[in-house]
Amino acid sequence: MRILVTGANGQLGNEMQVLSKENPQHVYFFTDVQELDICDEQAINRFVTDNEIDIIVNCAAYTAVDKAEDNPELCDKLNHIAPGYLARAAQSRNAAIIQISTDYVFDGTAHVPYTEKEPTCPNSVYGTTKLAGEQAVMAQCTNAMIIRTAWLYSTFGNNFVKTMIRLGKERESLGVVFDQIGTPTYAEDLARAIYVAINQGIVPGIYHFSNEGVCSWYDFTIAIHRIAGITACKVRPLHTDEYPAKAPRPNYSVLDKTKIKTTFGIEIPHWEESLTKCINKNNHNE
Repeated sequence: MRILVTGANGQLGNEMQVLSKENPQHVYFFTDVQELDICDEQAINRFVTDNEIDIIVNCAAYTAVDKAEDNPELCDKLNHIAPGYLARAAQSRNAAIIQISTDYVFDGTAHVPYTEKEPTCPNSVYGTTKLAGEQAVMAQCTNAMIIRTAWLYSTFGNNFVKTMIRLGKERESLGVVFDQIGTPTYAEDLARAIYVAINQGIVPGIYHFSNEGVCSWYDFTIAIHRIAGITACKVRPLHTDEYPAKAPRPNYSVLDKTKIKTTFGIEIPHWEESLTKCINKNNHNE
């Protein structure tokens, strides 16, 4: 198949590039804004038609959650309008699209893991635009798969894991929120799940994917420091209201992965196992 991956310079896009070497049966087109502006509908149509694309994997997004509150138009353009253009271009060729979405489509007031059937209720610009993007993709393309994920990290780009390692080496103490609960997701594991869906055949619908297990940001940091061998930095638990942020964060964003596991027969590693793998890989790269 001929596969277009947008947002190729991001965490997930980079992992897709690495794993493409394990899936050499396909032809790939990895693009970022320099190669293809997904806000330009004519450019998308030309690219998809000229390159006879069979599947679009949209990893591009506006992900700066707090900045989004001040840039709602740009955020909407990238997270809602552009995915609609991609989906329409896919439909015109009877192609499929995989749209990456987020736990922020929920407000985080639940206390049991969110299934795909739960009613959405975003309470930030980021979450609202990502939900609008999901709806645009589903409306424009019959062969559309939405994958919601959470707490994404990788050896690529800037992310929570890298930041906590850096701060752990620089500081004697660190305060981290303990009353927001979720599950970290190693972008390589998500990329693997995407390839399984591509290779088995895309089954349209909404799916949830993160690693297994549950933790707070505080627990996550403690594990990051333990695995990275950082012992000199004291990590303190903070309440959310001690760490003011422009956009509200979900207090509980654990996703139920049953649907993606049963549909595609995949096993998902526990978050600590994947975190260890990522940090070891990071150390090796350094």
